[in-house]
Amino acid sequence: MRSSGLTRLCFHVETCGMMSADKIDTPSTDRDLPALLRRLGRRNLVFIGLMGAGKTVIGRKVAGMLGLHFADSDHEIEKVSRMTIPDLFATYGEAEFRALERRVLARLLKGGPQVLSTGGGAFMNEATRRAIARRSVSVWLKADLDTLMHRVSKRKDRPLLNADDPRVVMQRLMDVRYPIYGQADVVVRSRDEDKDVIAGEVLDSLTRFLEQSRKGGAMPR
Repeated sequence: MRSSGLTRLCFHVETCGMMSADKIDTPSTDRDLPALLRRLGRRNLVFIGLMGAGKTVIGRKVAGMLGLHFADSDHEIEKVSRMTIPDLFATYGEAEFRALERRVLARLLKGGPQVLSTGGGAFMNEATRRAIARRSVSVWLKADLDTLMHRVSKRKDRPLLNADDPRVVMQRLMDVRYPIYGQADVVVRSRDEDKDVIAGEVLDSLTRFLEQSRKGGAMPR
């Protein structure tokens, strides 16, 4: 029964419209945003990272600075399913939620250029990573354990952290996911800093990545 329910839910989705910064650089104050947008072209800018990394906050800020549409994949999933993420996990389980997530992201990625924030597990799927690589530039907001736990402790809608020791769960997620997140095109360290500063570092790192790509080189990881 659960599988058939999610099949109907996924059909609804199909028919609905629609460089590492561990070394902190001083953000540029005279960015050539029109040139950045020209080099980005029709590609999306996709934020990846664990829950609490700041993907939605920073993604929305970057979208505003670039004058691009912003979308949050979790919000899109909730909209098309008419259920919250915790309810989807509880009703269908994580595996079937991930199948739905892949369908939603596949649709969203066709809508570039735009800025898109994704759920923490989205980039773990190989097919989704390939789709992002084809249509987008990926940005990993990399945060340490203390920063993540401080942020997620303020919210109770994190299904994967419904455990006796959420910190242990978060560390396990970091151990498994960080090596995969490391495949992102751009890496920016997320920390307790003004969102304008982090967004500026994203733009500066993105500019360097696009310039290096234009010259045919590879960005150092």
